[in-house]
Amino acid sequence: MKSKYDIIVIGGGPAGLAAAVEARENGINNILVLERDVELGGILQQCIHNGFGLFYFKEELTGPEYAQRFINKVNEGGIDIVLDTIVTSITVDKIVSIMNTEGKRDISAKSVILAMGCRERTRGSIAIPGDRPAGVFTAGTAQRYINIEGYMVGKSVVILGSGDIGMIMARRIVLEGGEVKAVVARSSFPKGLTRNVVQCLDHYDIPLLLSHNIVEIKGRERVERVVIAQTDEHKQVIPGTEKGYDCDTVLLSVGLIPENELSKLAGVDLDPKTGGPVVNESMETSVEGIFACGNVVHVHDLVDFVTEESRRAGRNAARYVNEEFNREGEYVSFSTSGGLTYAAPQRFRYSNLPDKLDVFMRVDKVYQDQFVILENEGRELARFKERHLTPGEMVKITAPKEIFTGCEGKVRISLVPRGDKT
Repeated sequence: MKSKYDIIVIGGGPAGLAAAVEARENGINNILVLERDVELGGILQQCIHNGFGLFYFKEELTGPEYAQRFINKVNEGGIDIVLDTIVTSITVDKIVSIMNTEGKRDISAKSVILAMGCRERTRGSIAIPGDRPAGVFTAGTAQRYINIEGYMVGKSVVILGSGDIGMIMARRIVLEGGEVKAVVARSSFPKGLTRNVVQCLDHYDIPLLLSHNIVEIKGRERVERVVIAQTDEHKQVIPGTEKGYDCDTVLLSVGLIPENELSKLAGVDLDPKTGGPVVNESMETSVEGIFACGNVVHVHDLVDFVTEESRRAGRNAARYVNEEFNREGEYVSFSTSGGLTYAAPQRFRYSNLPDKLDVFMRVDKVYQDQFVILENEGRELARFKERHLTPGEMVKITAPKEIFTGCEGKVRISLVPRGDKT
């Protein structure tokens, strides 16, 4: 490990690996990847189910298989890798402080790519009342115990949350001989991919209780019972609808949070809607030369989209190191309305736009037959037809550069029903 690098990538998961490979393929030879785990691959190493790579590789892979494709490219490309290492801080001047068994040291870079991923919300963040017995896990922790460590977390399980990892773990518990009493969701619709509802719950006759919530966990040493109740349209418990379920384990799949403590230390502006950095068309943050990609920017539902986004970050970090950026003109920001909760990237500079710009969004509820409309100063720029939109699946539009010619201020992105001509 040297003391100076052209690019330092923080995170050796799918985002960091794709960014490092892309930077290498764009002519940067002096690259370092820092990873806190003892192996590369990130969360994919414990995702032993298939379904990865359908968009990017045009074939169905397991998580470890998908990760290995990029691990091989990193190893072949002569990229420096340092594992089992914690990054403690990043400065605006791109000085990266690390700590591992060899001690603490500082490394400088011309550019930094943030690819730290995200973390799960815990019981404390959602404040479930009741006892505090053993047997309450986040779904990701349970997945690691079963798939990596080889430990079964419980025999009779209730899962709170209809996110993808919760539904995938429901199937995994059944395949390991356990019983899933129910998957409980406060919302009136599943928060994960439709394919996971079908493949993980419907195919295994696992009940999905929408508009329900756990209102109490009971147990002295170990979870013994949970109380579940119906919720109204405001997600508030309806009195008198409580029902008990005997179980020994509760898994929580109640949302993911981008891991941005290091971003804050570097002075990076965060978007309150996504919890991740505000990025531009090049995946550059508010701090010049610091880029971000993957779940650290916004939580993705498909690793294929993470890879596409991370390649963009790696490619542009290479352009930054090679001083190929055009920074002429003012930023134009994206704003969302009409059921869209956010857009990423959040802003762009026309002079530095590629031929086409991918914009990712999410909706606040289920919609059918909509137009995604882009407008600037009362002028419609483009509209995209969408048949079915759900919060569990990101909306992706690919906009040609020419539609943004002459744009100033903000480009508003909104949903309009296809029957509405306004």
